[in-house]
Amino acid sequence: MEKTLRGVGVSHGVAIGQVRHMGTAVLEPPATQIPTEDAPREQARAQAAVEAVAADLIARGNLAGGEAQAVLEAQALMAQDPELMADVSRRIAVGSSAERGVYDAFAAYRALLASAGDYLAGRVADLDDVRNRIVARLLGVPMPGVPDSDEPYVLFARDLAPADTALLDPTLVLGFVTEEGGPTSHSAILARAMGVPAVVALPGAIEVGEGTVVAVDGSSGDVLLEPSQKKQDELRAVAAERKAALAASSGPGQTSDGHRVPLLANVGGPADVPAALENGAEGVGLFRTEFLFLDDSAKAPSAEKQVEAYRKVLEAFPGRRVVVRVLDAGADKPLDFLTPGDEPNPALGVRGLRTLLEHPDVLRTQLKALAEAADGLPVHLEVMAPMVADRKDAKDFATACREAGLDAKFGAMVEIPSAALRARAILQEVEFLSLGTNDLAQYTFAADRQVGALARLQDPWQPALLDLVASAADAARASGRSCGVCGEAASDPLLAVVLTGLGVTSLSMGAASIPYVRTTLAKYTLAQCRRAAEAARAADGAEEARAAAQQVLSGE
Repeated sequence: MEKTLRGVGVSHGVAIGQVRHMGTAVLEPPATQIPTEDAPREQARAQAAVEAVAADLIARGNLAGGEAQAVLEAQALMAQDPELMADVSRRIAVGSSAERGVYDAFAAYRALLASAGDYLAGRVADLDDVRNRIVARLLGVPMPGVPDSDEPYVLFARDLAPADTALLDPTLVLGFVTEEGGPTSHSAILARAMGVPAVVALPGAIEVGEGTVVAVDGSSGDVLLEPSQKKQDELRAVAAERKAALAASSGPGQTSDGHRVPLLANVGGPADVPAALENGAEGVGLFRTEFLFLDDSAKAPSAEKQVEAYRKVLEAFPGRRVVVRVLDAGADKPLDFLTPGDEPNPALGVRGLRTLLEHPDVLRTQLKALAEAADGLPVHLEVMAPMVADRKDAKDFATACREAGLDAKFGAMVEIPSAALRARAILQEVEFLSLGTNDLAQYTFAADRQVGALARLQDPWQPALLDLVASAADAARASGRSCGVCGEAASDPLLAVVLTGLGVTSLSMGAASIPYVRTTLAKYTLAQCRRAAEAARAADGAEEARAAAQQVLSGE
């Protein structure tokens, strides 16, 4: 019987097919004691399995490229954590087998993460996936992961590990649905990059039976169980209309009355450039440079390696704007040579610009590499700092840019509420703002972006978040500066209309979302955008804000 479940739509499109469940069973090895003389052999087995799994994750990242590469390389670092491996070795020394030592050490580490606050708790799914892969290798059983199927299907899971999401085959996986995760989780970001319809934070997802026919709407978050043939035909017709409209869409981002809103791409490196160009990106609004630093957590990449990577991206956008975010390390992106390992809450500790100001040599090298990479290229380079809290942060960053001889605009990311509230002061030191709505929501509502149970508070339609966006945009307008959005909020077509109404001057998103946003924005005048924004801000919650904006735009 037809039934509708509702989660959070995170990647546009409609997928209709049979359910296949992710194989993520916990592999618990027997708790047998080994003779003392076998300990060295078991320790060597454990080390070899860890290295093999880490190498596999890195290889998957290299194949996937872009944002997926950064996520998987971070997961590989997790597998090789020195303290974790020391605990494995200690457990084996007192009688555990290699597989049991790994299982118990990861369990202890898991408990620490789960109790360390929402931000680190969000890493538990990644840790579980690493553990399962190592134990499976030691036991000689198949790796957990995507099911084998010759027919296309809709993938259902409690959560998707980055290693699986990164290499999903879009010719077989029509879409996916998870019970956990949030709109800005790794899986959601990667789904948008792939262009696969996806819904997260869907209660009861893992209870949906294998083989059930479902229809997944990645825009609305609706998942229909056993839809009638008539309903399936209706959904396919709607999807075909959307696709035709997207195919006909081209040109710059603008409202129906000609107000320009450049639509830019978020990229993680050279591998993301082709998709950005194919989807009509007018430049790059967020070049995440940390992927380059995750190759080796023990030391920073050489200046030569950085120049090569940066130049490949810059030269792909002649005459256009490329906004580079300097290294954003810390919290869920730790680097051994930079970030302390004993912070009680890394999300509120030394991360982003704070890390770079404590290690000025790393910042200086990156800025000089960017200057060299841009030399002679007809590109409009802009460089911004992550996690700017106040005017002093902005001034310190601008000073570092000037001292490095960087010929570019200097900007600040608005990810902390204080930066939105004091944006006018920050704009006394830098030339533009870029709103990172993922972290801005996280810090505004004290809600980890990776925790599905907190998806309501991570919803970028929350009026409090829209108030902060408006505050920053107003300050930029008063200062004659630009204020873009590079967070995942920009990929929601309806919200893009509201952001435009709030005064945002550019929108940057995963490449696959650009046609959707361009098509929707072109339907409305700037005055309509502003009225929708006012209605959304006047609401009391995220759902009410979306409904109010929709009502204004539909003319009801």
